[in-house]
Amino acid sequence: MKYIEVSFNSNPASEDIYDAISASIATIGFESFVQSDNLLLAYIDSTQFSTNAIDDFISNFPLDVNISYTFKEIEDKNWNEEWEKHFFEPIVFENKCIIHSSFHNVTSDYEYKILIDPKMAFGTGHHQTTSLMIRNILGSDFRNKTVLDMGCGTAVLAILASMRGAKHITAIDIDKWAYENAIENIKLNSIENINIQLGGAELLGNEKFDIILANINRNILLEDIPHYVNVLNDGGTLIVSGFYEEDIPMISNKCIENKLSFKNYFEQDNWVAVVYNK
Repeated sequence: MKYIEVSFNSNPASEDIYDAISASIATIGFESFVQSDNLLLAYIDSTQFSTNAIDDFISNFPLDVNISYTFKEIEDKNWNEEWEKHFFEPIVFENKCIIHSSFHNVTSDYEYKILIDPKMAFGTGHHQTTSLMIRNILGSDFRNKTVLDMGCGTAVLAILASMRGAKHITAIDIDKWAYENAIENIKLNSIENINIQLGGAELLGNEKFDIILANINRNILLEDIPHYVNVLNDGGTLIVSGFYEEDIPMISNKCIENKLSFKNYFEQDNWVAVVYNK
């Protein structure tokens, strides 16, 4: 599999601006993002790459910034080395959970230690949306629950759900890199009750779930929420993230249309995770 690395330069530039760019270009096929040297590096399957789509995105970008870009084709590489180079540091949540990689020396004792060796897959815990989802999992009861993790990326959420006592987890991602990386990370953590599948919402069938986790993006959520509701048990919980606080009304309207009720939401740097009940 070949990927295109696109380097985006924004003037002015800030972490918030690059977060907004990342969220926008995720809707045109970009899968992974790294902020480095005041640039945003974004990666997309070469078969999905289109300069016309990027040019359209720039023309319609809502913020008053100048965006330029360059791109190059890259081959498969040692992504652990790439993440180490870009300062993937261990991250701790509520003094209970630490996410680290095999190149880290972790000596402190935490209730949950998650070992993640990311490739192109999204989900090291550093992005606000992953952080919000992790905090929700830490604050929720997963004991003996059946769980669906849509857009699982590295499978970090599925792994934590298992550690929190979930009975069985199905984790799905449409990207082959994420699918393969999720399998590797599950083995690294000696987890045996997670079933990884390659694909999208079309894979959802007769299996029902008590909790559904979906950290994707606004447009995919709006399209797939009806599919999630169809496989959510009565009394079940849907936790969604991957969008901004101002997008909550749009997401909530879709959920209410599908007979879900709003429970609460959590915010970090304008990113949100929202909880709905059936």
